[in-house]
Amino acid sequence: MTSKADFTEEEWDLVREGPPAAGLIVSTAERGGTFREAFSIAKAYTEARKQHGASQLLDEIVSAKPDMDRSRFSSFSELKAHGLSKLQEALALLDQKATPEEVDDYKGFVLSVANHVAEAKTEEGDQPATDSERAAIDEIAATLGQTA
Repeated sequence: MTSKADFTEEEWDLVREGPPAAGLIVSTAERGGTFREAFSIAKAYTEARKQHGASQLLDEIVSAKPDMDRSRFSSFSELKAHGLSKLQEALALLDQKATPEEVDDYKGFVLSVANHVAEAKTEEGDQPATDSERAAIDEIAATLGQTA
């Protein structure tokens, strides 16, 4: 079992940054609903806490409040590029230190956060997500080597 103790402080910050970064990418892909979408990131963490014990790595990730700082980016493109880059770095690190199952769990949690954000508000025509949000999720999934 991989835990926080297996990482340096910088490495742990990188791993923790991935899920909320995915949520922010989806949240900023479309205007409006920011409060509801930010709340949905926290809700994804709360739901993951209820599955305590399934993965020690995820248990430790979700035990802390998600860290989201969107103010340091001047545009959606900059935020997205930074977030996807950090996700790639986190996955490379996890591939070195975690089990394949833990890596899969991490990828699933990142996508879960992204989907929670997209579903936080109903879009036009009762669609759960806009085309922009779905495109953002597809890019996140591709970065993770997954399908959305």
